[in-house]
Amino acid sequence: MFGESCVMRVLDRSVVALDVDNLGFFEDARATLRSLLGLPNGIVLVTGPTGSGKTTTLYGLLNEANREEVKIITVEDPVEYDLDGIVQVPVNEEIGVTYARVLRTILRQDPDVILVGEIRDRETAQTAIEASLTGHLVFSTLHTNDAPSAIARLVDIGVEPFLIAATLEAVVAQRLVRRICGSCKVHFEPADDVLRELGLTRADIGDKQFARGRGCEACNFSGFRGRTALGEILVVGERVREAVLDGASTSELGRVAREAGMRTLRDAGLRAIFDGLTTVEEVLRETIHES
Repeated sequence: MFGESCVMRVLDRSVVALDVDNLGFFEDARATLRSLLGLPNGIVLVTGPTGSGKTTTLYGLLNEANREEVKIITVEDPVEYDLDGIVQVPVNEEIGVTYARVLRTILRQDPDVILVGEIRDRETAQTAIEASLTGHLVFSTLHTNDAPSAIARLVDIGVEPFLIAATLEAVVAQRLVRRICGSCKVHFEPADDVLRELGLTRADIGDKQFARGRGCEACNFSGFRGRTALGEILVVGERVREAVLDGASTSELGRVAREAGMRTLRDAGLRAIFDGLTTVEEVLRETIHES
């Protein structure tokens, strides 16, 4: 009503460390991510809302896999960062350079690892699955709220459950939370209502202390400086594959994945709180409690 609205997205390579160790994942999660890079084929999805750091995580993984003997080709919309030693192709739908068309062409280029910027439709998903079945490791993204929802999303766009079970190796769901400023960090004892919001009791936290930033010149008096990732990694094992083939619901898939050892986004958030990395408010804003 009152004029134009503008959104600016700043892509500054100088302030982005495209390295798995700098993404913010905990050590056990980093080990799992690195193990995925050693797969001979399969599909690995990174999910989350817009601006949750999916592309940065994928670039970090590709950087780690980027060796002279490994041929990596990406198709992106747009190419956000130029990576040395990797063939990167920008999508241009106006002239017919679509995800699916480029992906079919990439398969003739003898790649070892393929990155598809986003799976948007059935055609792209089917071509990614074909690439996986013919011996390629495929990375891509989806817009879903958590890892189990990615499977339901693939079914929703028309992918057969038996193909998902045959090709999907892992789903990484993530969020970005603000990191407490190290220059003005203070510890405090949380109130009972804060613990209730987190689904915790006094017995659950024991002698752990919570932290927050008071605000100082270093963080422009915000109490935060930088961001870190919270992640849940669903590794598709035998039990999850059986659940996919049985047409299990998202909640059932989540239950099976948790029983198989998946730590949820809320689990990662609580761990970040206990380690003094972020605040209760940040975790409550970005994660939900799994019943």
